[in-house]
Amino acid sequence: MSRAINLNLTRSEVEAAVQKHGAVISAIEPLFPRGTRVVLKNGDHAATIRRLLKAQIIEGLVKRTPPRTVTK
Repeated sequence: MSRAINLNLTRSEVEAAVQKHGAVISAIEPLFPRGTRVVLKNGDHAATIRRLLKAQIIEGLVKRTPPRTVTK
C-alpha cells in the first residue's frame, strides 16, 4: 500500500491530524486547486490515517503543484 495520500484538507489540518495520531510526515505539498498530498514515513501510519480520514480522501487523478526550482 502506498504511503502517499491525497486529502481534501488544508496543510495545517493534515499536519494536526497526523500529529494527533502519532504518525510522521515524510513529505507534504499542496494540490491544485485545493487539497494536500502527504507522504507518511511508514505504511502502517498511512493505513491509520487513511482509515481515520477516509471521508476526506481525494480519489482519482489530482493536479500536483509543480516543484519550485532554484536558479543561481
